Amino acid sequence: MKKGRIISLFLLATQMAQAQESSSVFNFLKIPVSAHVAALGGDNVSLKLDDPTLVFGNPATAAQINDMSFNLNYMTYLSGTKVASAAALKVFSVRHTVGLTGRLFDYGTMDETDEDGNIVGSFSAKDMDMSLLYSYTMGDRLVGGASLHFIYSKYAEYTSTSVGVDLGLHYYNDEKEFSAGLVMKNVGTQISSFYEDRTEHLPFDLQFGITQKIRHAPFRVSLTLKDLTRWSNHYYFNPEGKNSIGRKLFNHVVAGVDFLPTNNTYLAVGYNFRRANELKAAGSAHGAGWSFGGGLQAARLKLGVSYAKYHVDAASLLFNISYSL
Repeated sequence: MKKGRIISLFLLATQMAQAQESSSVFNFLKIPVSAHVAALGGDNVSLKLDDPTLVFGNPATAAQINDMSFNLNYMTYLSGTKVASAAALKVFSVRHTVGLTGRLFDYGTMDETDEDGNIVGSFSAKDMDMSLLYSYTMGDRLVGGASLHFIYSKYAEYTSTSVGVDLGLHYYNDEKEFSAGLVMKNVGTQISSFYEDRTEHLPFDLQFGITQKIRHAPFRVSLTLKDLTRWSNHYYFNPEGKNSIGRKLFNHVVAGVDFLPTNNTYLAVGYNFRRANELKAAGSAHGAGWSFGGGLQAARLKLGVSYAKYHVDAASLLFNISYSL
């Protein structure tokens, strides 16, 4: 019965999300928190690892995390911006895991100007997200999970708040070393808006992904399909005003490969087709779409670092450290 209710909830939420196919706010939620995911292209919902950072992408992956696991993360972003996040997870039984997560984008202090460009003061800006997550193991191979988000933004004297939900499923086959994930991200509503006369939408994203370990070889391949409800040209930055069919299809694809030199280490490379296309269109072709990283996956200690480019003006380094008591 519980498995049926969770799957039915997925179907209902997919229908609700069609209303969120317009302009969106809180786009900082699209930036990856996991260095491993960032290295694999920035989106992954299917990895099966004892890594607390994966819950930011798929709440169902909480079931594979050790009891009493804690995580801290830091990202270099645009100049003057501080990006940090954290997670804590507790296993209550074989089937039940709960957790808390938080992330902060502090954009620092900027000059405030009048309509003639004269500096009249300064202001600060920041985005915040706090969430409570839960995962339930429905069988030997299938896990469901959900996270409830409270999202807050403040730009000078203007503020906006929202509540949102991520819903995830995760499947793993030990014999074939195959895993798959399905996630609906940012299903929710804006409580208060920056504007008096209108509200905006959360950046809804329906994602599906698979991960396959190559037998008798130290490689693991991941493929993620994202934005599966967004197919119109106006959702994608393209100064030419149109996309070819091939480009439109590949805008939804993120691919990555792990090289596993030992059981506890990995080196990863990924390619995000949409990010590559949009950075190139904005005049930043060098390294566009590519990402790299590596990490340590010991029994209690996890370390990760990645390099990727999310903006035309700068590349980013993302650092993770996790520990299980």
